[in-house]
Amino acid sequence: MRPIRLPELPIGRRSAAEVFEAGIYGIIKRVVVIGNGFSGAENQCIGLVRALGLSGCHTLYRVTRPRGGINKWLHWLPVSLHKKLDYVMRQICIYSGVQVEAGWSKVVPFTIEKTGLSSVIEADAKQIAMMARDTFEKEGPLLVIASGRDTISVASSIKRLATENVFLVQIQHPRSRLNRFDLVITPQHDYYPLTPHGQRQIPWFLRRWITPGRPPDRHMVLTVGALHLADSAALRSAASVWHDELAPLARPLLVVNIGGPTSSCQYGADLAKQLIAMLQNVLWSCGSVRISFSRRTPEKVSKILLKEFSSNPKVYIWDGEGPNPHMGHLAWADAFVITADSVSMLSEASTTGKPVYVIGAERCTWKFADFQKSLWERGAVRPFTGKEDISESWSYPPLNDTAEAASQVMKALADRGWTIDA
Repeated sequence: MRPIRLPELPIGRRSAAEVFEAGIYGIIKRVVVIGNGFSGAENQCIGLVRALGLSGCHTLYRVTRPRGGINKWLHWLPVSLHKKLDYVMRQICIYSGVQVEAGWSKVVPFTIEKTGLSSVIEADAKQIAMMARDTFEKEGPLLVIASGRDTISVASSIKRLATENVFLVQIQHPRSRLNRFDLVITPQHDYYPLTPHGQRQIPWFLRRWITPGRPPDRHMVLTVGALHLADSAALRSAASVWHDELAPLARPLLVVNIGGPTSSCQYGADLAKQLIAMLQNVLWSCGSVRISFSRRTPEKVSKILLKEFSSNPKVYIWDGEGPNPHMGHLAWADAFVITADSVSMLSEASTTGKPVYVIGAERCTWKFADFQKSLWERGAVRPFTGKEDISESWSYPPLNDTAEAASQVMKALADRGWTIDA
């Protein structure tokens, strides 16, 4: 296993002088995380919590949408309006004698239902703000971290209702009215639509809905990729947990992570066949290959790869059963091949400093193409061609977005006279 070259988090314990200066009412000891039920968004929040040294001090709330029926076509609506419309439609069906489709009234998103986390409390802005105000003198300020479009309304309402008691960090760009937040953390490629090339791709009447309102200001912290959980401590722990299964494998170990098509990075069986041909060409240089699919991977893609490699002794394919080896793969891999659609998987792998090969980048458009370009310019990724010798290593300065974002949060808190109880 190649060593994991990750910078240590810059968040250390405060000196006695810092504690005295901040005062008992200026020390943050608790965090409320506002999620949307999707791991990609919620892991960014929890990764930031870890980087701030507040692991175990957070409470997770969720903003959920109705499901079933025609609700899958209504995700463009604000959450509050979506819920009201769903209620009205169900009442109309009940009074008219029309049978409501099974599962229509559920407001638990797929990922929550599947993982059994439906007991997570629905976020209520008034209740959370009241808690922040009522406990301020005893518990100090409340740090609120939210991620995803659906959380914006609730998170900003908490801030409005408890302005003097809450510090609000919003992850992912809210597009407008940044003064609702104390800090916004977002990737640089979110500002691609403001570039001349990006502007040419947007009809003028859609720009206010698609682009950020203006260039970055003092509310903004720009990252290269997504925040995540794969910090140095997490990978050391994963290396230990997965030691017995992954340490004995023949080296080099190539990990292949396959996401799923998006509107800005489309592919299907054609990419799976291309990947198979390329992997066949580099198998000679690999000791072992481990392939993982995400929940977004189309069944036709996974079936093609399973059919081709299920009997190959060098290749192991995780079928979704048992513990997810993702963190173990990050810790033990010698190199990665990752589909271009996943900002999260590419961000995590680029944190390790190990070779990252990307397949399908030429299929990405819009700001996702800009993200691929930024990784390539940093030397963090290379295109996967099928001509590589996986035993030949290369390196680059690892991405350190999560720790750097945490440092900016700490600085913004200090400007307000608050600090972290780490």
